[in-house]
Parts: sequence; C-alpha cells; structure tokens
Amino acid sequence: IPILGTSVTDYATALEISDWSGATGRNISGTSDLAPIEEQEAMLKELFPDVKQVGLLYCSAEANSLYQIQLFEAALDKDGIAYKEYAIADTNEVQSVTTAAAGECDVLYIPTDNYPLRRQRQMCIRDRYNVVAPAKIPVIAGEEGICNGCGVATLSISYYDLGYATGEMAYEILAEGADITTMDVRYAPNVTKKYNAKICEELGITVPDDYVAIQ
Repeated sequence: IPILGTSVTDYATALEISDWSGATGRNISGTSDLAPIEEQEAMLKELFPDVKQVGLLYCSAEANSLYQIQLFEAALDKDGIAYKEYAIADTNEVQSVTTAAAGECDVLYIPTDNYPLRRQRQMCIRDRYNVVAPAKIPVIAGEEGICNGCGVATLSISYYDLGYATGEMAYEILAEGADITTMDVRYAPNVTKKYNAKICEELGITVPDDYVAIQ
C-alpha cells in the first residue's frame, strides 16, 4: 500500500536511508517542510551582522530537529560565526535551557519541532517567549508558528501548498499509475521572508522591505 507523508522534514533521517537519492526506493514518498536552511542562516546574518554567538535550541528527541541544526551549523561554519547547541529533552526543560542560551548567546535559532499535543507546543513557545522577551534576545525561527509566538523572523513555507502537493502525488499514484518507489520527495514551491511586527518593535529591530509581516 503506497504511503504518502506530508511535512516530514527529512525522509532519509526518518527512514534511516544512508544513500539518499531523492526517492526512498520503497512504498513511501510525500512532501517535506524543510525550508532552505542556508537561506535561514543568511537571514540571521542579514538582520544581525554583528552577531558573536548563536544559540541553537532543538528537541533532542527528534531526529529531524537535529538534522536541521546540523545543516545550520554547516552554514554558520562557512561564515565563521560561533554557535552552541542547547538540547531540550522534554517540555519541562524548555524554560531552563532557553534561559541558559539567552545568557550565553546574542541570537537564538529554533528549527521546526513537534510535540504530541498542540497544548504542549503552545506551552513551549510561551515559555521561550517569557525568557527571550525580557532578555531582549532575538529568535530566528524555522517556521511561522514558532516565529509568531517568540521569534523575530522566519523563512516561511505554506503548509497548505504542501498538503495540496501531497494530494497531487496521490492522484498521480491512484489515477495515473505512478510508481511511488521512484517518486522524488517534493518541497514547498515558494518561501517568504516573514517577521513578527510586535516582537521586532519590542526589540527595536527594523527589517528590510522584502519582509512580510505575519498576520
């Protein structure tokens, strides 16, 4: 039975595939919500050209979050920007780990992450905001939901577009006989630079004209 995923960050990591070619070679394919990490790092550098150290906050229980952090670190290495990882094992550690990061870094990066319940996710975002807001530490977020809660900017994708693209893949399989084992994983067709107007105002940050305010 063909299986299509939607918004899976990295299929190779999730399926433990070492020789990734774009297709899984199995009865699994779908869409990825991975935004261009190098462009996210370039956004951080554009907004904060004098950054000294970046704090990288991620959920250690999620392989996809670590994967994004590793890509972000590679981009920071190219630009010679120092960084430090801050792993969060569960939701109870969010506030304490974020506090440690805010005390040692001048910009934080948070990739896309997931929690079993929406309430837990909202609590984590709230806990981060309660730390970074009084500390005046800006956050570059991996996606719009996190940015809307505690970040200043993100390179946003459309989850609607991803869902639509997954539906198109299902049609190709069911109606046109496409072979899922050879179907490349697909990515969001467009990305948009977005910013959190409220938090940018709180921190006195002025973004370039090509950024769009989160509604």
